[in-house]
Amino acid sequence: MAIWVDADACPGVIKEILYRAAQRTATPLTLVANQPLRVPASEYIRTLRVAAGFDVADNEIVRRCTPGDLVITADIPLAAEVLAKGADALNPRGERYRPETIREKLTMRDFMDTLRASGIQTGGPAALGPRDRQQFASALDQWLQASRA
Repeated sequence: MAIWVDADACPGVIKEILYRAAQRTATPLTLVANQPLRVPASEYIRTLRVAAGFDVADNEIVRRCTPGDLVITADIPLAAEVLAKGADALNPRGERYRPETIREKLTMRDFMDTLRASGIQTGGPAALGPRDRQQFASALDQWLQASRA
């Protein structure tokens, strides 16, 4: 069991929660990014730098994750791929992606992409707030407890 992070777009406050959890629970944590990252010195925390390019980090996470692992990402197509491999996926707001709802999320994402491509302003997600951080920490703790059972 390991935690993989789509780190290029992961908020710093979420990374901090992950660092503490990895250290506290002795869970391997790997941050995958196409740029150098600074992480705390720990035998449980490492970085994996990949080449720049479209979906390079995502593809590496999919290649390396195994059933029972957890992937932290806001990227819905990446979440769908890791769910298909038997891994779990959690977004930085604490929402657990589920096999039974991922198709709906992909459809909505594609619809919003189509709207944006046609020039319609759809706005982005709201800023990550304290409630989001708490929900993420809670969902992470639930996953860690369930994976240890």
